[in-house]
Amino acid sequence: MDIKILLRGLSLAAVLMAGSCAAPANGGNQITEDGAANHPIEVEPSYQSIKLYYSPADTGISPADQARFDSFVADYQEHGNGSIAVSAPAGINSQAMIGFFAQRINDMGVSKDHILVASHDAPDGDMRVEINYVSYQAHTDKCGDWSENLAYTADNLTPKNFGCAVQQNIAAQVADPRDLLGPRTMQDASAVRRGVVMGNYEQGKVTQADKNSSKKGDEQSGTSSDVH
Repeated sequence: MDIKILLRGLSLAAVLMAGSCAAPANGGNQITEDGAANHPIEVEPSYQSIKLYYSPADTGISPADQARFDSFVADYQEHGNGSIAVSAPAGINSQAMIGFFAQRINDMGVSKDHILVASHDAPDGDMRVEINYVSYQAHTDKCGDWSENLAYTADNLTPKNFGCAVQQNIAAQVADPRDLLGPRTMQDASAVRRGVVMGNYEQGKVTQADKNSSKKGDEQSGTSSDVH
């Protein structure tokens, strides 16, 4: 009888010990098993700016600044939010400066209603034209919190650094951080494509787009050497 009681006591103690290992030791505030919850990605606006000289002798812009200007406007078209602004130093040539850069931006595909123009006082005689816009940057907290001894996990808690590297990679690779804030609005349907489809339907033709004949052949044909 004493042996049975002893065994029951040992079994109960083992169950209690197992439960204590699985239970949180800090009131439920431990790091979870969800990396996105441990290290959330934050999306914040970022001010982008470039300053260029207006050089009439080089048809408005020097060859050295041409590539910088083109890259800056292309980046605005890809990641910019709202309008792009052109601000020239106040003076006798301010309108010529504004007109030149605004027209160049418009020629690159930016509509005029998304181009803001202004003039400003030139501090310390800085006669460069400033072009700027706002984009969004995604980031999360820094990784590398090794404050715990991972060789000792009696409390069975998730390490503080868990999921940080994955979140860092997502923040660095996302093409447009605005996509992390919510879904994009659906664009208008193509009126041209709609007209083609309806015309084919009325004539009893196939309404779907035809695949390239060469690709269609590749997809539907094969040789015996392709099968092993």
